[in-house]
Amino acid sequence: MKNKKQQLVIEQMDKKLIVFKSVENVIIPSKGWLNAVRVSLKMTLQQLGNRLNITAQSANDLEMREALGTISLNRLREAANALDMKLVYGIIPKDGSIELMIEKRAKELAKKIVLRTSNSMKLEDQENSGERIEKAINEKAEEIKAELPKYLWE
Repeated sequence: MKNKKQQLVIEQMDKKLIVFKSVENVIIPSKGWLNAVRVSLKMTLQQLGNRLNITAQSANDLEMREALGTISLNRLREAANALDMKLVYGIIPKDGSIELMIEKRAKELAKKIVLRTSNSMKLEDQENSGERIEKAINEKAEEIKAELPKYLWE
């Protein structure tokens, strides 16, 4: 059963993630942030390389790896520091919050469970009404949300 501690963890995580909501629609520059910032500062690849103790070609490789998404977070942080920038990193729920993610998944799972049972009953000529099925789905979803069973994310 979802206890108060788990509920508090979910609420705290949602509060942490809400700050990222404002950057959700930021468009990443096509050549990456390192290149965009470096060019806006009129810094050459050689100058960036000097700050990182690498060659201009290696600095260019860094920018390309960032644009391709193959750079490590540590390396991106080092490059950001060399540009006197700070790496900000985070992930956000597509559904808006952890609570809404749980609610959506619980509803999906509840629907699957209830419809499976409903089909069995239908085969035995004990079919439920659509209203009753909807009510059962909502009740099961509430039960799943309250328990947060391990199979929720399977």
